Amino acid sequence: MKVGDKLPNVNVFEGTPKNPVNMAELFAGKKGILIGIPGAFTPGCSKTHVPGYVENFDKIKAKGVDIVACISVNDPFVMEAFGKSQGAEGKVRMLADSGAAFTKAIEMDLDLSAALGTVRSKRYSMLIEDGVVKQINLEPDNTGTTCSLAPEILNQI
Repeated sequence: MKVGDKLPNVNVFEGTPKNPVNMAELFAGKKGILIGIPGAFTPGCSKTHVPGYVENFDKIKAKGVDIVACISVNDPFVMEAFGKSQGAEGKVRMLADSGAAFTKAIEMDLDLSAALGTVRSKRYSMLIEDGVVKQINLEPDNTGTTCSLAPEILNQI
């Protein structure tokens, strides 16, 4: 995935495996931010990455962003619980890429089998307009929380 690419036509889940969400359709006609995280309830995701988007939600919306979504290679029940624990309801949509299909399609997969038991997502944020990637902020070491944080993307909107 690079700037200028369209999001792939891949389904993920929101809340339950019975609620598929097509990524291309979700961002069609909208200005949005997509946050990729290695795992719900992991320290960097729980203490820094996602809280920044929840705390800055009003500032993000004020810049014309229609949707903020967080995606992780977790099941939809875990992502829903994670969203509740983060106070994200009504702000950041929690999407589950259960089989890593979307993550692999955008080439953001990272083998974390030794630490987290499976392939996971690299940590990133993307600015998306009408389904087209306008900006990608990929953490260079796959562990830190620097360039993909909410204040960074706020400066890019």
